[in-house]
Amino acid sequence: MKKTPRTIRTSNTELPILVSGIQSTGRLHIGNYLGALKNFVELQNSGKYQCYFFIADLHALTENPNPKDLRKNIVNLAADFLAAGLDPKKSVIFQQSQISAHSELNWILESISSIGELRRMTQFKAKSEGEKESANVGLLTYPVLQSADILLYDAEFVPVGEDQLQHLELTRTLARKFNKKFGRIFVEPKSILTLTPRVMSLANPEKKMSKSQPDGCLFMDDEPEEIKRKISRATTDSGSEIKHDRKNKPGIANLLEIYSSVSDEPVVKIEKRFSGKNYSELKKSLAEEISNYFADFRKKKKSLLAKPYTLKTILSAGSKKASAKASAKISEVKKKVGLV
Repeated sequence: MKKTPRTIRTSNTELPILVSGIQSTGRLHIGNYLGALKNFVELQNSGKYQCYFFIADLHALTENPNPKDLRKNIVNLAADFLAAGLDPKKSVIFQQSQISAHSELNWILESISSIGELRRMTQFKAKSEGEKESANVGLLTYPVLQSADILLYDAEFVPVGEDQLQHLELTRTLARKFNKKFGRIFVEPKSILTLTPRVMSLANPEKKMSKSQPDGCLFMDDEPEEIKRKISRATTDSGSEIKHDRKNKPGIANLLEIYSSVSDEPVVKIEKRFSGKNYSELKKSLAEEISNYFADFRKKKKSLLAKPYTLKTILSAGSKKASAKASAKISEVKKKVGLV
């Protein structure tokens, strides 16, 4: 891990702040879990950070969700957070939209952002492909709101995958721009690079797993029978050897990588165990492994969803804690830029 940067702290005894969030755009699949949520829990339990984890419902608006679905997704994601192991006694768990400072700082930061910087964002290019003029503005300015999400809390660290490093670098750039123009107030956050497995679609192992293709997607709360059905139909190849070869056997390679991720066994060990066996044996064993891995999660999530009021209360309490810090920061920012 990189050396802790110089920062602005209220006490030398405080732990460095870490911030991250997940969009409330629907059920989480195992790629979301392995790439983000699993790491959140580990970082929380490490005792090394003050953790702020949020439901990114403002970001979710770029997907133009149905209001009823968005409300449901917010509660559902709160249940995912808690069922996976995030603890409101250890982390601040909050709802982004409940804190107006996020939107306020977003607008202030947009005023020092250039269109060129935002158009160069890889995610914008991918999501607006073929419709750059008709794409919603939120897709373009999304990284600025991400920057506000981070800078509001004096976050020193942000856990990211490689695909998010460009956005974090923009955050650092905007912090430097603001500090140079108005006086030092923002921390330049460092990345905690999470080495996440690239989980591919069961239906098309050449593409990343996506909730937009539910049959090729393993959701965290899928029941065992559904997991078995999806795995049994997973794309493999015309051969019979169980070998990790991403180029020539992408389907089998994907299944082996998923197996390795949930079992904590190296791929080579799994290859040896299934040497001489057929694909159906691998699929059956993998389905059981995944079902067992998420059994406790499914049970906890069902229990949590049966008490939506409790989930909303936890989010409200966490949002109140986050708001206290965010409000103090946005007040400083407004003074710096001359708004008060």
